Amino acid sequence: MADPASAPLPRLTVALTFDHDSLSDSIRRGDSPVKFSHAEFGHRVGVPRILELLAREGIASSWFVPGATLDLYPDDAEAILAGGHELASHGWFHEDFSELDAEEQRSVLDRSIDAVRRISGAPPKGVRAPYWALGSETLGLVEDAGYAYDSSLMADDYRPYRVRRGDRHSTTEGSTFGPESNLLEVPVYWTLDDWPYFEPGDNGRDGMSAPSRVLEIWTGELRYAHANAPGGLLTVTMHPECIGRGHRMAMVEQFVAEAKGLEGVVFDRLDRYLDRWAATVST
Repeated sequence: MADPASAPLPRLTVALTFDHDSLSDSIRRGDSPVKFSHAEFGHRVGVPRILELLAREGIASSWFVPGATLDLYPDDAEAILAGGHELASHGWFHEDFSELDAEEQRSVLDRSIDAVRRISGAPPKGVRAPYWALGSETLGLVEDAGYAYDSSLMADDYRPYRVRRGDRHSTTEGSTFGPESNLLEVPVYWTLDDWPYFEPGDNGRDGMSAPSRVLEIWTGELRYAHANAPGGLLTVTMHPECIGRGHRMAMVEQFVAEAKGLEGVVFDRLDRYLDRWAATVST
């Protein structure tokens, strides 16, 4: 029997990915009860709604979950795995890696691997940095910890690529690019993340956008990728406490319907897509 990983890539793969932060960030920051309640909505309401939609539509997805969330809500992780979804790492208390020294980052990465292994029986293949924030040494530490891929950078849109190690940039000495590593990168981007549209912030974001606006942007990206990036990957980032609101879930249903209406579009987990992608690159 042929290896499924060696089969040709579909016209376009759409990856629905979810950052299940829940209380992790609020615990670290010592937030107010209101912020805690907003975070808890992801566990109480968002996760069950999302998993029901994915099951109904027959979609496998990837979930990036902080270690603290795995400890607080192991039933969520078990439901994610039972639904056939990928469980990947997302820090411990949703730390900003750019604010941690190398040893602190290494500790978070190692603890996160152990947390996923305790629940799933296997180490995670992927990691996404909280806030998509990295220090200069973070991705080297990620590779050394044994992860196969990261999903925090933006140097491409529909194609994975290998992360370089040792890039140096200086206003006096110019730029030097290091060699490619074995770590794969699944690119992300702000406009394909629900949070900047729907949650108010202090960084010039408007928040509280109409879902119709977001649907227009996401389906525009979908159609462009379908037409111009054969074999490509479109990665969408969502958060249960954000996307789990009813009118936003309705938008996700519309987006799924738009994707299913395009010939050759499939939905899949990041780890499975990367296995197929690596097989096509190596042949």
